[in-house]
Amino acid sequence: MRKVKVALPVNGYDITIGKGLAEELEKQIGEHKFSSRALLVTDSNVGKLYTEKVKESITKAGLQADVFVVPAGETSKSLETAEKIYTRAIELGLDRKSPIFALGGGVVGDLTGFVAATYMRGVPFIQLATSLLAQVDSSVGGKVAVNHRLGKNMIGAFYQPKFVLIDISCLESLPKREIYTGLGEIIKYGAIYDEDFFRYLEDNTEKIQALAESSLEHIIGRSCEIKADVVTQDEKEKGLRRILNFGHTMAHAIEKETGYLRYNHGEAVAIGMIGAANISRELGLLKDEEVQRLTALIEKLHLPTKAEGVSLEAMFESTLHDKKTVNGIVHWVLLDRIGHVSDITEAPDDVVKKCMRMVLAE
Repeated sequence: MRKVKVALPVNGYDITIGKGLAEELEKQIGEHKFSSRALLVTDSNVGKLYTEKVKESITKAGLQADVFVVPAGETSKSLETAEKIYTRAIELGLDRKSPIFALGGGVVGDLTGFVAATYMRGVPFIQLATSLLAQVDSSVGGKVAVNHRLGKNMIGAFYQPKFVLIDISCLESLPKREIYTGLGEIIKYGAIYDEDFFRYLEDNTEKIQALAESSLEHIIGRSCEIKADVVTQDEKEKGLRRILNFGHTMAHAIEKETGYLRYNHGEAVAIGMIGAANISRELGLLKDEEVQRLTALIEKLHLPTKAEGVSLEAMFESTLHDKKTVNGIVHWVLLDRIGHVSDITEAPDDVVKKCMRMVLAE
Protein backbone atom coordinates (compact mmCIF):
# COMPACT_ATOMS: atom_id res chain seq x y z
CA MET A 1 0.00 0.00 0.00
CA ARG A 2 0.98 3.58 -0.60
CA LYS A 3 -0.26 6.36 1.68
CA VAL A 4 -0.56 10.03 0.88
CA LYS A 5 -1.30 12.43 3.71
CA VAL A 6 -3.44 15.50 3.16
CA ALA A 7 -1.89 17.47 6.01
CA LEU A 8 -4.50 20.15 6.59
CA PRO A 9 -4.29 22.10 9.88
CA VAL A 10 -7.82 20.87 10.68
CA ASN A 11 -9.50 17.76 9.28
CA GLY A 12 -6.41 16.24 7.66
CA TYR A 13 -6.70 12.69 6.39
CA ASP A 14 -4.93 9.83 4.61
CA ILE A 15 -5.36 8.55 1.07
CA THR A 16 -4.55 4.84 0.88
CA ILE A 17 -3.66 3.38 -2.52
CA GLY A 18 -3.36 -0.35 -3.10
CA LYS A 19 -4.95 -3.53 -4.35
CA GLY A 20 -7.70 -5.31 -2.42
CA LEU A 21 -8.36 -2.93 0.47
CA ALA A 22 -11.20 -4.72 2.31
CA GLU A 23 -9.17 -5.21 5.49
CA GLU A 24 -7.90 -1.63 5.34
CA LEU A 25 -11.49 -0.38 5.14
CA GLU A 26 -12.43 -2.36 8.28
CA LYS A 27 -9.33 -1.08 10.06
CA GLN A 28 -9.92 2.58 9.25
CA ILE A 29 -13.59 2.42 10.19
CA GLY A 30 -12.52 0.99 13.53
CA GLU A 31 -10.23 3.97 14.13
CA HIS A 32 -13.19 6.39 14.11
CA LYS A 33 -16.00 6.73 16.62
CA PHE A 34 -18.88 6.46 14.19
CA SER A 35 -22.52 5.78 15.09
CA SER A 36 -23.69 2.28 14.27
CA ARG A 37 -25.97 3.25 11.36
CA ALA A 38 -24.40 4.14 8.02
CA LEU A 39 -25.40 4.85 4.44
CA LEU A 40 -23.55 3.58 1.38
CA VAL A 41 -24.26 5.56 -1.80
CA THR A 42 -23.32 4.07 -5.17
CA ASP A 43 -24.55 4.07 -8.75
CA SER A 44 -26.30 1.54 -10.94
CA ASN A 45 -23.07 0.46 -12.67
CA VAL A 46 -20.59 0.32 -9.79
CA GLY A 47 -23.14 -1.04 -7.34
CA LYS A 48 -23.51 -4.30 -9.23
CA LEU A 49 -19.78 -4.94 -9.02
CA TYR A 50 -18.71 -3.89 -5.54
CA THR A 51 -21.63 -3.20 -3.19
CA GLU A 52 -21.76 -6.58 -1.52
CA LYS A 53 -18.01 -6.74 -0.92
CA VAL A 54 -17.88 -3.23 0.53
CA LYS A 55 -21.00 -3.72 2.61
CA GLU A 56 -19.46 -6.90 4.06
CA SER A 57 -16.38 -4.95 5.19
CA ILE A 58 -18.53 -2.22 6.72
CA THR A 59 -20.58 -4.84 8.57
CA LYS A 60 -17.44 -6.59 9.85
CA ALA A 61 -16.32 -3.24 11.23
CA GLY A 62 -19.48 -3.12 13.35
CA LEU A 63 -21.74 -0.83 11.30
CA GLN A 64 -25.17 -1.45 9.83
CA ALA A 65 -25.14 0.00 6.33
CA ASP A 66 -28.10 0.66 4.08
CA VAL A 67 -27.50 1.13 0.37
CA PHE A 68 -28.80 3.94 -1.84
CA VAL A 69 -28.33 3.46 -5.60
CA VAL A 70 -28.50 6.41 -8.00
CA PRO A 71 -28.67 6.12 -11.80
CA ALA A 72 -25.20 6.16 -13.34
CA GLY A 73 -24.28 9.40 -15.08
CA GLU A 74 -23.88 13.14 -14.62
CA THR A 75 -27.63 13.76 -14.47
CA SER A 76 -27.70 12.22 -10.97
CA LYS A 77 -25.52 15.04 -9.65
CA SER A 78 -28.51 17.21 -8.86
CA LEU A 79 -30.44 18.75 -5.99
CA GLU A 80 -33.32 16.41 -6.83
CA THR A 81 -31.16 13.33 -6.24
CA ALA A 82 -29.62 14.88 -3.13
CA GLU A 83 -33.10 15.40 -1.69
CA LYS A 84 -33.89 11.71 -2.17
CA ILE A 85 -30.75 10.78 -0.24
CA TYR A 86 -31.64 13.23 2.54
CA THR A 87 -35.04 11.57 2.79
CA ARG A 88 -33.48 8.12 3.09
CA ALA A 89 -31.03 9.37 5.74
CA ILE A 90 -33.86 10.85 7.80
CA GLU A 91 -35.97 7.72 7.44
CA LEU A 92 -33.03 5.61 8.65
CA GLY A 93 -32.49 7.89 11.61
CA LEU A 94 -28.91 8.74 10.74
CA ASP A 95 -27.37 11.07 13.31
CA ARG A 96 -24.42 13.47 13.31
CA LYS A 97 -21.90 10.65 13.76
CA SER A 98 -23.42 8.36 11.13
CA PRO A 99 -20.95 7.94 8.25
CA ILE A 100 -21.96 8.22 4.62
CA PHE A 101 -19.78 6.28 2.17
CA ALA A 102 -19.37 7.21 -1.50
CA LEU A 103 -18.66 4.10 -3.61
CA GLY A 104 -18.07 5.08 -7.22
CA GLY A 105 -16.66 7.72 -9.49
CA GLY A 106 -16.73 11.48 -9.45
CA VAL A 107 -20.50 11.88 -9.74
CA VAL A 108 -21.16 9.67 -6.72
CA GLY A 109 -18.33 11.25 -4.74
CA ASP A 110 -19.38 14.83 -5.42
CA LEU A 111 -23.07 14.12 -4.80
CA THR A 112 -22.51 12.08 -1.66
CA GLY A 113 -20.03 14.57 -0.28
CA PHE A 114 -22.50 17.40 -0.81
CA VAL A 115 -25.16 15.43 1.07
CA ALA A 116 -22.71 14.62 3.89
CA ALA A 117 -21.65 18.28 4.14
CA THR A 118 -25.22 19.54 4.45
CA TYR A 119 -27.15 16.77 6.23
CA MET A 120 -27.39 17.88 9.89
CA ARG A 121 -24.76 20.52 8.97
CA GLY A 122 -22.17 17.84 8.38
CA VAL A 123 -21.73 14.12 9.02
CA PRO A 124 -18.69 11.85 8.48
CA PHE A 125 -17.89 11.25 4.82
CA ILE A 126 -15.71 8.48 3.32
CA GLN A 127 -14.53 8.26 -0.28
CA LEU A 128 -14.20 4.82 -1.90
CA ALA A 129 -13.15 5.89 -5.37
CA THR A 130 -13.54 3.32 -8.15
CA SER A 131 -12.76 5.27 -11.35
CA LEU A 132 -9.34 6.58 -12.30
CA LEU A 133 -10.74 10.09 -12.64
CA ALA A 134 -12.19 10.04 -9.13
CA GLN A 135 -9.06 8.46 -7.68
CA VAL A 136 -6.79 11.27 -8.85
CA ASP A 137 -9.19 14.20 -8.79
CA SER A 138 -12.61 14.44 -7.16
CA SER A 139 -11.93 12.14 -4.20
CA VAL A 140 -9.03 14.34 -3.05
CA GLY A 141 -9.29 17.87 -1.73
CA GLY A 142 -12.78 18.17 -0.33
CA LYS A 143 -14.66 19.87 -3.16
CA VAL A 144 -18.24 18.57 -3.18
CA ALA A 145 -21.10 19.82 -5.32
CA VAL A 146 -24.16 19.25 -7.44
CA ASN A 147 -24.91 20.76 -10.83
CA HIS A 148 -27.48 23.36 -11.80
CA ARG A 149 -29.06 23.47 -15.25
CA LEU A 150 -27.12 26.71 -15.84
CA GLY A 151 -23.71 25.39 -14.84
CA LYS A 152 -21.63 22.54 -13.47
CA ASN A 153 -20.75 22.35 -9.74
CA MET A 154 -22.49 25.67 -9.08
CA ILE A 155 -23.94 24.52 -5.74
CA GLY A 156 -21.36 23.06 -3.39
CA ALA A 157 -19.02 23.28 -0.45
CA PHE A 158 -15.52 22.51 0.78
CA TYR A 159 -15.91 19.40 2.95
CA GLN A 160 -13.09 16.98 3.66
CA PRO A 161 -13.57 13.21 3.92
CA LYS A 162 -12.48 11.25 6.98
CA PHE A 163 -10.36 9.05 4.72
CA VAL A 164 -10.01 8.00 1.08
CA LEU A 165 -9.42 4.44 -0.15
CA ILE A 166 -8.23 3.84 -3.72
CA ASP A 167 -8.34 0.20 -4.81
CA ILE A 168 -6.55 0.03 -8.16
CA SER A 169 -8.03 -3.40 -8.87
CA CYS A 170 -11.32 -1.58 -9.58
CA LEU A 171 -9.72 -0.14 -12.72
CA GLU A 172 -9.66 -3.60 -14.31
CA SER A 173 -13.44 -3.49 -14.74
CA LEU A 174 -13.47 -0.08 -16.44
CA PRO A 175 -13.89 0.45 -20.19
CA LYS A 176 -10.80 1.90 -21.88
CA ARG A 177 -12.56 5.22 -22.35
CA GLU A 178 -12.91 5.59 -18.57
CA ILE A 179 -9.18 5.00 -18.16
CA TYR A 180 -8.40 7.62 -20.77
CA THR A 181 -10.66 10.22 -19.14
CA GLY A 182 -8.75 9.78 -15.87
CA LEU A 183 -5.51 10.26 -17.74
CA GLY A 184 -6.73 13.71 -18.79
CA GLU A 185 -6.52 14.91 -15.17
CA ILE A 186 -3.24 13.07 -14.62
CA ILE A 187 -1.63 14.89 -17.56
CA LYS A 188 -2.81 18.14 -15.96
CA TYR A 189 -0.79 17.51 -12.78
CA GLY A 190 2.41 17.14 -14.75
CA ALA A 191 1.63 20.16 -16.90
CA ILE A 192 1.03 22.52 -13.97
CA TYR A 193 3.39 21.22 -11.28
CA ASP A 194 5.97 18.60 -12.17
CA GLU A 195 7.80 18.34 -15.49
CA ASP A 196 9.55 15.13 -14.37
CA PHE A 197 6.14 13.54 -13.86
CA PHE A 198 5.02 14.84 -17.26
CA ARG A 199 8.11 13.23 -18.79
CA TYR A 200 7.32 9.96 -17.01
CA LEU A 201 3.90 9.98 -18.68
CA GLU A 202 5.51 10.63 -22.07
CA ASP A 203 7.99 7.78 -21.59
CA ASN A 204 5.59 5.18 -20.19
CA THR A 205 2.39 5.47 -22.21
CA GLU A 206 2.35 1.78 -23.13
CA LYS A 207 2.72 0.57 -19.54
CA ILE A 208 0.07 3.01 -18.37
CA GLN A 209 -2.43 1.92 -21.00
CA ALA A 210 -1.71 -1.73 -20.18
CA LEU A 211 -2.62 -0.93 -16.52
CA ALA A 212 0.74 -2.15 -15.25
CA GLU A 213 0.44 -2.19 -11.46
CA SER A 214 3.68 -0.33 -10.76
CA SER A 215 2.80 2.40 -13.25
CA LEU A 216 -0.72 2.77 -11.89
CA GLU A 217 0.48 3.07 -8.31
CA HIS A 218 3.01 5.69 -9.38
CA ILE A 219 0.74 7.88 -11.51
CA ILE A 220 -2.14 7.72 -9.02
CA GLY A 221 0.15 8.25 -6.04
CA ARG A 222 2.03 11.15 -7.60
CA SER A 223 -1.19 12.80 -8.77
CA CYS A 224 -2.60 12.55 -5.25
CA GLU A 225 0.64 13.92 -3.79
CA ILE A 226 0.54 16.95 -6.08
CA LYS A 227 -3.10 17.67 -5.35
CA ALA A 228 -2.58 17.11 -1.61
CA ASP A 229 0.37 19.51 -1.62
CA VAL A 230 -1.67 22.21 -3.35
CA VAL A 231 -4.76 21.68 -1.19
CA THR A 232 -2.71 21.74 2.01
CA GLN A 233 -1.39 25.18 1.06
CA ASP A 234 -4.76 26.53 -0.10
CA GLU A 235 -7.72 24.47 1.08
CA LYS A 236 -10.48 26.83 -0.07
CA GLU A 237 -9.11 28.06 -3.38
CA LYS A 238 -8.12 31.59 -2.43
CA GLY A 239 -4.91 31.48 -4.42
CA LEU A 240 -2.62 28.57 -5.32
CA ARG A 241 -5.38 25.96 -5.60
CA ARG A 242 -6.69 27.75 -8.67
CA ILE A 243 -3.89 26.13 -10.68
CA LEU A 244 -5.80 22.84 -10.44
CA ASN A 245 -8.35 24.44 -12.76
CA PHE A 246 -5.95 24.40 -15.72
CA GLY A 247 -8.04 23.46 -18.75
CA HIS A 248 -11.28 23.49 -16.78
CA THR A 249 -12.73 26.82 -17.88
CA MET A 250 -13.12 25.67 -21.47
CA ALA A 251 -13.84 22.12 -20.31
CA HIS A 252 -16.87 23.14 -18.27
CA ALA A 253 -18.18 25.16 -21.22
CA ILE A 254 -17.74 22.17 -23.54
CA GLU A 255 -19.52 19.85 -21.09
CA LYS A 256 -22.39 22.28 -20.60
CA GLU A 257 -22.89 23.00 -24.30
CA THR A 258 -22.94 19.27 -25.13
CA GLY A 259 -25.42 18.46 -22.35
CA TYR A 260 -22.82 16.55 -20.24
CA LEU A 261 -23.34 13.63 -22.62
CA ARG A 262 -20.86 13.81 -25.50
CA TYR A 263 -17.65 14.15 -23.45
CA ASN A 264 -16.44 12.64 -20.21
CA HIS A 265 -14.86 15.17 -17.84
CA GLY A 266 -11.25 14.21 -18.56
CA GLU A 267 -11.88 14.37 -22.29
CA ALA A 268 -13.24 17.91 -21.98
CA VAL A 269 -10.27 18.83 -19.76
CA ALA A 270 -7.86 17.54 -22.41
CA ILE A 271 -9.42 19.86 -25.01
CA GLY A 272 -9.51 22.68 -22.48
CA MET A 273 -5.82 22.25 -21.68
CA ILE A 274 -4.91 22.65 -25.33
CA GLY A 275 -7.11 25.76 -25.47
CA ALA A 276 -5.44 27.23 -22.38
CA ALA A 277 -2.00 26.35 -23.75
CA ASN A 278 -2.88 28.15 -26.98
CA ILE A 279 -3.86 31.25 -24.99
CA SER A 280 -0.56 30.99 -23.12
CA ARG A 281 1.31 30.91 -26.44
CA GLU A 282 -0.67 33.79 -27.94
CA LEU A 283 0.20 35.93 -24.91
CA GLY A 284 3.90 35.14 -25.32
CA LEU A 285 4.10 33.01 -22.19
CA LEU A 286 4.59 29.54 -23.66
CA LYS A 287 6.76 28.30 -26.51
CA ASP A 288 5.06 26.62 -29.45
CA GLU A 289 7.05 23.41 -28.91
CA GLU A 290 5.61 23.15 -25.39
CA VAL A 291 2.08 23.42 -26.79
CA GLN A 292 2.94 20.69 -29.28
CA ARG A 293 4.41 18.54 -26.53
CA LEU A 294 1.21 18.78 -24.49
CA THR A 295 -0.94 18.09 -27.54
CA ALA A 296 1.17 15.06 -28.51
CA LEU A 297 0.81 13.44 -25.08
CA ILE A 298 -2.94 14.04 -25.09
CA GLU A 299 -3.21 12.39 -28.51
CA LYS A 300 -0.95 9.50 -27.48
CA LEU A 301 -3.23 8.71 -24.54
CA HIS A 302 -6.30 8.59 -26.79
CA LEU A 303 -7.89 11.83 -25.64
CA PRO A 304 -9.64 14.30 -27.97
CA THR A 305 -8.02 17.55 -29.06
CA LYS A 306 -11.09 19.21 -30.60
CA ALA A 307 -14.68 19.60 -29.44
CA GLU A 308 -17.62 18.70 -31.64
CA GLY A 309 -21.15 20.02 -31.24
CA VAL A 310 -20.10 23.35 -29.69
CA SER A 311 -20.36 26.80 -31.25
CA LEU A 312 -17.78 29.51 -30.59
CA GLU A 313 -20.31 32.02 -29.24
CA ALA A 314 -21.99 29.49 -26.95
CA MET A 315 -18.64 28.37 -25.59
CA PHE A 316 -17.47 31.92 -24.99
CA GLU A 317 -20.74 32.86 -23.29
CA SER A 318 -20.56 29.79 -21.04
CA THR A 319 -17.14 30.81 -19.72
CA LEU A 320 -18.69 34.03 -18.39
CA HIS A 321 -20.84 31.93 -16.03
CA ASP A 322 -17.93 29.84 -14.80
CA LYS A 323 -17.27 29.82 -11.03
CA LYS A 324 -13.85 31.33 -11.64
CA THR A 325 -15.34 34.42 -13.32
CA VAL A 326 -15.43 37.46 -11.01
CA ASN A 327 -16.96 40.81 -12.02
CA GLY A 328 -17.15 39.56 -15.59
CA ILE A 329 -13.43 38.75 -15.72
CA VAL A 330 -12.49 35.17 -16.53
CA HIS A 331 -9.51 33.97 -14.49
CA TRP A 332 -7.51 31.76 -16.84
CA VAL A 333 -4.87 29.33 -15.60
CA LEU A 334 -1.99 29.64 -18.06
CA LEU A 335 1.42 28.01 -18.45
CA ASP A 336 4.83 29.55 -18.98
CA ARG A 337 6.45 26.13 -19.37
CA ILE A 338 5.54 22.47 -18.86
CA GLY A 339 5.46 21.96 -15.11
CA HIS A 340 4.87 25.60 -14.17
CA VAL A 341 1.89 27.96 -14.13
CA SER A 342 2.09 31.67 -14.98
CA ASP A 343 0.70 34.30 -12.63
CA ILE A 344 -1.15 36.01 -15.49
CA THR A 345 -4.83 35.06 -15.41
CA GLU A 346 -6.60 37.52 -17.73
CA ALA A 347 -6.74 37.35 -21.52
CA PRO A 348 -8.29 39.65 -24.15
CA ASP A 349 -11.57 38.42 -25.62
CA ASP A 350 -10.20 38.32 -29.16
CA VAL A 351 -7.32 36.07 -28.05
CA VAL A 352 -9.68 33.79 -26.14
CA LYS A 353 -12.03 33.46 -29.13
CA LYS A 354 -9.12 32.79 -31.49
CA CYS A 355 -7.87 29.98 -29.24
CA MET A 356 -11.35 28.57 -28.71
CA ARG A 357 -11.74 28.40 -32.48
CA MET A 358 -8.55 26.31 -32.63
CA VAL A 359 -10.09 23.57 -30.48
CA LEU A 360 -13.52 23.45 -32.12
CA ALA A 361 -14.15 20.88 -34.82
CA GLU A 362 -15.28 22.45 -38.09
